[in-house]
Amino acid sequence: MTADNSQKILIVPLDPVHDVGAKLIARTLRERGHSVTLLQPDLSVEEVISRARQLLPDFIMVSRTISYDTPELLAKFADMCDAAGLRSHAKLVVGGMSIRKEMAQELGYDAGFGPQTTLEEVADYVDGKAHTSHEASHGGTKPDLTRGYKYDFVDAEIGELCVGIARRLIDWASQRTSPGIERAHLRMKLEEARLSGDVALANELRGRYSALTGGDVRKWYESGQPIPHTRPLAPYEAAALENMDNGVPVSLVSQKPLEPVNVIVQYGTGCPVMDAYHIRLSLGWGAKGAVHFDPSWGARTEGLAEGTLSHQHDGTVLTLENLRLLKRAIHPAALWQVRAHRGLNTPETVVLAHLAGADLTKINIVYGSLGAGTDPARLAVDGVECLRLAASFGLPYDVVTNEELCGVPARKAFAGMLVVATAGVLLGGRPILQPLFADSPEAMVSGFTQDNLVDFNAAKMIALKSIMNAPIWPGAPVGFMTQTQDRCQSSTMTALHAALALGLGAEAVTIASSDEAYAGGPISAQARVDTLKSVAASLKFFGSTRIAPTARAEKMAADLKKGIKETLERVYERGDFVAALYEGLLGDREDGAYPGRAGRDTVTARQ
Repeated sequence: MTADNSQKILIVPLDPVHDVGAKLIARTLRERGHSVTLLQPDLSVEEVISRARQLLPDFIMVSRTISYDTPELLAKFADMCDAAGLRSHAKLVVGGMSIRKEMAQELGYDAGFGPQTTLEEVADYVDGKAHTSHEASHGGTKPDLTRGYKYDFVDAEIGELCVGIARRLIDWASQRTSPGIERAHLRMKLEEARLSGDVALANELRGRYSALTGGDVRKWYESGQPIPHTRPLAPYEAAALENMDNGVPVSLVSQKPLEPVNVIVQYGTGCPVMDAYHIRLSLGWGAKGAVHFDPSWGARTEGLAEGTLSHQHDGTVLTLENLRLLKRAIHPAALWQVRAHRGLNTPETVVLAHLAGADLTKINIVYGSLGAGTDPARLAVDGVECLRLAASFGLPYDVVTNEELCGVPARKAFAGMLVVATAGVLLGGRPILQPLFADSPEAMVSGFTQDNLVDFNAAKMIALKSIMNAPIWPGAPVGFMTQTQDRCQSSTMTALHAALALGLGAEAVTIASSDEAYAGGPISAQARVDTLKSVAASLKFFGSTRIAPTARAEKMAADLKKGIKETLERVYERGDFVAALYEGLLGDREDGAYPGRAGRDTVTARQ
């Protein structure tokens, strides 16, 4: 700030005692080269006017913290400034906890700054500059959750077991194929034909694809019969998405704690247009990315439809056209994940994720086999193909352990996760470990979370870090089984789980809206904001401190690691990963795991 641009500023705390905000603003403006006079609190309006007439400032800046009589007092002050002739050369500004921009304008002030205002924003106003907070949470660099990880094993014994099991799994899968794998490769060829304009080839490939589908999807291809509970997007709906740019609203000051961390939200309202607005809202409130949730029936049906479709129930239909429309709502610097971790269409989902421009996918053989209804042999061969495809496309992926929600102990779930991640590394991929951060059935039954919800979740992070040098992204989402229908409680539990995970070194966390697990209808926009604001508040509260686990966490981590090794030894001795899934070595009926039946007897020898 040069001497020519220096402004003469009078700052007035119109409060009996509160002047902290006024002092902070005064310091900031002085640092920018302005001449600042700060009056003491508890002066009468008449005394302030008298000082202002002596100083003749360029700006009269009034702060007001307490709320009673605020409109009346501020209106009186503005009128007296007018009567004293001060408004002819001075701008009148008001700010404080009880101030809203609209109220300031109604009372005749030139500007008003409320409780979420930064010091920089006020200083920029005085300097005559537009405030530059736009896209503060979404700079030009997209987060890379796998950067810097070598994927070597810290625990050599566990590493040797994982590598041995993973190699056998890869060898087994390389000799087999499935309708899902065949469709994935047909989809790539079909889209290439469409892109090149070869209509005849595209039609021929589409017919071959249709022959490999089943159920309602096959009826849709053969006769055009609508898939139940779906409808094509109306032209005006598709136009709304096509015309949507991928900017985000101005980042909000209260969300600054989210800027250095990766908080990811989920979407899947069923309607791509609603999804787009929810994504943009979440990014505007500080989220760094979004995860696509598809309908559960899509996992049990052979084949995926085409076109832009809306779905009456939860989950947004997985089609390339839907994904490409939704891509328009994703900020270029935000992460976008399309899940492929369960069901009969996993390889094709990885293909669609790549074609639509997603940044991440999700792959796990064990959860889909034991907790999501897919036949283990089918998902094993499809899952390995997913790992190959993701590596060829350069798509990182998380390996989730949601079978814990069924009751599978963490030691078994983590053993399966580590095998799948190791297979991915052997195939050239970049997996991300995703432990469940929640009050799992195992934790409740075993009493691990009776005293607190910190130790057992912290033990998971401690154990995984002592086994493998790989990124960790707890989810999905954090806080499962701890939220209730009370939005305040739900947001608080999510925020505390997120703060714990990020404080322990997680690369990212996935969060749900405060009503997501319990909504009887569409998830509300307010509920998304609830949770993002709560996470930001928790990070602000803890700052550079951390939630400290008790000594029990280390003991739990040691026991967990021992259990992981023992599980891997049993699987290795069995010599057949798929057989281990059927036989319960990675989760049995007593645990609450049941080998799925969808896709049974569809795996064939590769020609």
